[in-house]
Amino acid sequence: MLDLVRLEDIEKARDLLAGVVVRTPLEESRPLTESLGVPTFLKCENQQRAGSYKVRGAYNRISRLSEAERSRGVVAASAGNHAQGVALAAGLVGTRATVFMPEGAPLPKVTATKGYGATIEYAGHSVDDALVAAKAFAERTGAVLIHPFDHPDVIAGQGTVGLEILDQCPAVGTIITAVGGGGLVSGVAVAAKALRPDIRVIGVQAAGAASYPPSLAAGSPQKLTASDTIADGIAVLRPGDLTFAHVSKLVDEIVTVTDDDLSAALLLLLERHKMVVEPAGAASVAALRTHRPDTPGPIVAILSGGNIDPMLLLKVIEHGLAAAGRFLRLSVRCGDQPGELAGVLTKIAQYRANVIDVEHSRQNPRLSFGQVEVFLSVETRGPDHSKALIGALRDSGYELTMLPGQHPATRYQVP
Repeated sequence: MLDLVRLEDIEKARDLLAGVVVRTPLEESRPLTESLGVPTFLKCENQQRAGSYKVRGAYNRISRLSEAERSRGVVAASAGNHAQGVALAAGLVGTRATVFMPEGAPLPKVTATKGYGATIEYAGHSVDDALVAAKAFAERTGAVLIHPFDHPDVIAGQGTVGLEILDQCPAVGTIITAVGGGGLVSGVAVAAKALRPDIRVIGVQAAGAASYPPSLAAGSPQKLTASDTIADGIAVLRPGDLTFAHVSKLVDEIVTVTDDDLSAALLLLLERHKMVVEPAGAASVAALRTHRPDTPGPIVAILSGGNIDPMLLLKVIEHGLAAAGRFLRLSVRCGDQPGELAGVLTKIAQYRANVIDVEHSRQNPRLSFGQVEVFLSVETRGPDHSKALIGALRDSGYELTMLPGQHPATRYQVP
């Protein structure tokens, strides 16, 4: 039986982190409040130093090392956020850091980690692969391994988010947060349940990297064979032993969300809240939009990180528009005569939809003689507007095909 982190550990971490981390804002989300019918707030850890909550646990762990341990340096494994947290914390404490990252780790996260002074090494294609390499490096060099989630000091540091939430919203009824390895949800659950046992704590995993549901069903940590999600920050194949013990005892529910859900949530945060949030950071909002939890309010959703590659952001915005029914990719077949394309575009304009791009092709062998195929990307106001436009084009005699990348609307829409 593993010893769980205690409230006293988190309170000590809070004292240690004073002046080091930012007390991030708690902001009400009007769209979510209106949709869910209970006050709903966003805990903005995307505005934390280094762009995520990870610096809390990393600093709490590294600052407690002895002088002898600091002299050997520290090593970590991360897809980016823990890497930045460790690099920043190591610099503040005055020790050197080596970070193993999976191949294909987001470039901005790699660049930021280097900018904080860490040495970067690449290993494997997942955080779990990088962790194996980091452990081997620690054994070989004597560097102290700073685990991304499975250590009491790390969990206690992350738990300070929970203390801040209770200070900022004493009446909170539900806390919901993203879950990868489980460090954040474990620490938050310890703080919440110790001070207010009635608070409901919900964890959210990406469906393509959901290791907790099978682990909880089996009663012990189970390892996935692979992950497939845009949420690299929570793409962890196996729960930690210590975090699993916390989650199984203290967390009320684990739910999953799809990449479509994550994209739509990220788009909502960008449009309605002017928040830059990475896919993993938007998982809590994605769950609130798609699962409509019947939980006591007020609800606090933790935005766990904001470190997103700008190129991925462009793709996710388009994906989010499609998932919300606001982006159509169409193939329209029409006659190959002057004015035909203008007729298609005029019909779209009549329905006040916005054409993003147009491609004109005569090379499809399935086209009849005298036909041309027009590929269109169109922005609409939502699912009903999209359906109306499609119906109007078909009623006008055009042959339509929905192109790959078109996604159904999410189960319900936040205003």
